[in-house]
Amino acid sequence: MTEQTVFEESNGNVFADLGLEDAEELFTRGKIGISVLRLLKQRNLKQREISKLLGIPQPEVSYLMRGEFQRFSEGKLLTFLKRLDTEITLHLRPRNAGTQATETVVSL
Repeated sequence: MTEQTVFEESNGNVFADLGLEDAEELFTRGKIGISVLRLLKQRNLKQREISKLLGIPQPEVSYLMRGEFQRFSEGKLLTFLKRLDTEITLHLRPRNAGTQATETVVSL
C-alpha cells in the first residue's frame, strides 16, 4: 500500500493557511523583514556593523538574520528600512473591494 501525498492550494498567505489568528500581521512582518534581510546581505556587513546601523543590540541582529521577524513590530522593521536608505510608500484603501473610496498614499 502506497501513501498518497495530499496537496492544498495556498491562498497566498502561509500563516492564514495554517489558521493563525494574526496571519495578516505575520505575513506583513515577513514581507518587510525579507526586504530588510536582502538589503543587509547586499551590503555584506558584519553583525556588529548591522547593530550600529539599525540601532539594536547584537543579539537582536542574530534574530533578524535568522528570519525571526515576529520579534519585531512592523514599525520597527519599517524603521530598519528607513535606516537602510529605503523610501517607503504605503497605499491605504478599504478592504472591501466594493467600497467606493479614494486611495491614500503616504510616504515615510
